[in-house]
Amino acid sequence: MIPWELLDRAPVPDDCEELLLYRRGEEYSIRVNRTELMNSRSHGSEEALGELACGRLAACPDPRILIGGLGMGFTTAAALNSLGSSGEVIVAELVPGVVEWNQGILGHLANHPLRDDRVTVRAVDVAHIMKEEPGAFDAILLDVDNGPQGLSSNINKRLYTREGLKMAFSALRPDGVLGIWSASPDREFSHRLSRSGFAVEEVNVRARNHSGGHHTIWLAIRNS
Repeated sequence: MIPWELLDRAPVPDDCEELLLYRRGEEYSIRVNRTELMNSRSHGSEEALGELACGRLAACPDPRILIGGLGMGFTTAAALNSLGSSGEVIVAELVPGVVEWNQGILGHLANHPLRDDRVTVRAVDVAHIMKEEPGAFDAILLDVDNGPQGLSSNINKRLYTREGLKMAFSALRPDGVLGIWSASPDREFSHRLSRSGFAVEEVNVRARNHSGGHHTIWLAIRNS
């Protein structure tokens, strides 16, 4: 078997961790410590996050979308494919190195979504944008870390707390959609979403489109 090759390291701001980019043949992997955050062979559930959340915006003429976490660009690409030509996508990626990877060596994986004129990338914590722009978004998609119970970085923890969900609620427009990706289900988190004012649907999706294991996506609608 072809061995993994370490291509680059990207420090996580305000954290002692760093992200590692590996390649094995045509396969890419982003990891922190020994935990894999994303693999280029398994992106069906990331695409489902963009498709399912943005699919709820059919009646919205000029949707404004905030995506927390760039990864390998698959969620962003799926969101763009689900929007009209006048939609706007703001991608918040805390790690500048991940943005550089998507502008370069990883760009081809999702067909270079960052080149799309509808996309703006901000190297900042998605929580900062949510806090500073209340009522600004028709959808917020969080593909950050491995979900509420799979955190590899403590800096992401607050996004899944009551405080973080209240921040997301306030940043959404009435009937806006909060989409959250997770490596595994979490009943308590579903209850937390409901208690934060959302109408919640939990969806199990395949990691590799029609094969592989299952991941979880929450679609939470802000009640008017």
